[in-house]
Amino acid sequence: MEQLTQFAPFILMFVVIYFFMIRPQQKRAKNEKEFESALKVGDKIITKSGLHGKVSELADTTVVVETMSGKLKMERSAISMEMSAALSKK
Repeated sequence: MEQLTQFAPFILMFVVIYFFMIRPQQKRAKNEKEFESALKVGDKIITKSGLHGKVSELADTTVVVETMSGKLKMERSAISMEMSAALSKK
């Protein structure tokens, strides 16, 4: 019984860290995966580096984005979910 009370603060600390740090990060990663898989040709997007464009081609892990200066091939993970969502609300 004494050992349990000795480890209780550590267990409580782990539970708090899980609910405030690990779980929200897992949820965000899941939402980003869903966003990447829901992309379709013609969607207006913004990349994480700030490039604006429109999706012109899709592959398994890559996407071709049409910008004002031409077409760029990049990874789907380079597209910002938050900024693209804000762009589509405008």
